Amino acid sequence: MRTLIRGAVAALLALPLLLASSPSAQAAPDPRAMTSGFYVDPNSNPALWAAGNPSDGRASAIRSSIANTPMARWFGAWSGDIGSATNAYTGAAQSADKLPILVAYNIYGRDACGGHSGGGASSPAEYARWISAFAGGIGSRPAVVVLEPDALGDYSCMTPGQINERQTMLRNALAEFRSKAPNAWVYLDAGNPGWTDASTMADRLNAAGLGLARGFSLNVSNYFTTSQNAAYAGSINQVLGQRYGYSRPFVVDTSRNGNGSNGQWCNPAGRRIGTPTQQGGGGAEMLLWIKTPGESDGDCGVGSGSTAGQFLPEVAYRMIYGY
Repeated sequence: MRTLIRGAVAALLALPLLLASSPSAQAAPDPRAMTSGFYVDPNSNPALWAAGNPSDGRASAIRSSIANTPMARWFGAWSGDIGSATNAYTGAAQSADKLPILVAYNIYGRDACGGHSGGGASSPAEYARWISAFAGGIGSRPAVVVLEPDALGDYSCMTPGQINERQTMLRNALAEFRSKAPNAWVYLDAGNPGWTDASTMADRLNAAGLGLARGFSLNVSNYFTTSQNAAYAGSINQVLGQRYGYSRPFVVDTSRNGNGSNGQWCNPAGRRIGTPTQQGGGGAEMLLWIKTPGESDGDCGVGSGSTAGQFLPEVAYRMIYGY
């Protein structure tokens, strides 16, 4: 009898994990089927720059090769009231019958180790309020969301307590999206193939609530080829299957991977725009322009003297032609 009771208790304790990890956890409707294509942001930095500088010899190339390509809008403290911001953006996309791509980038302790993009919410409680409003602004509209680039790769200078705190924030964020944005596909960011080994990243993804997400994102703001990312994703999913009994689709940021990586991540020279945003390719569920080509990674490389996120037309122009 005691054996039966212990077995029943163990099964009950395991139930939440099984539910979170099961395929039903990603059963949101396909937002791509609810729209006629991906949304082109008319107010992206490249679009605004090209419109404001029509006589510049670089404007035509930047407009046609970058600004007219669907890409993500990043949201953080600069976005003002976040619920209003995501409501307005997804509402504009819905009016155009298009699918918007959003990036949530405001986690407490953001870029703790890299530093160039430091900042974020002032506390876990503030982040919880912010991400709840972010999801609420999307509401029932279809959307693709990339959740907190770098958050799971950026562990090397963090304490175990800080890591646990971050994982809790991400799990809660995914729960908010499931509750308040049921037609959004959310991808938890998993860094890139050159940052963290696949086995470690699989554990981090699972601990941060991947079972509640549609999938994971790779290569955000980086340069690794699509095939390199696909191989990395396959290794992650193999570990997820072996250890936790599930796997997930993945998306790849192809905005700057046309020439692959030279081993540098901060405004390296000689990079090139990659495959435009599209459904599928190379094993990925979607190939997305998540980082805007021409936006600086920080005060480094060919972006020396700039700040992270600043649009640099010369860098954008060089990325079109790969020099």
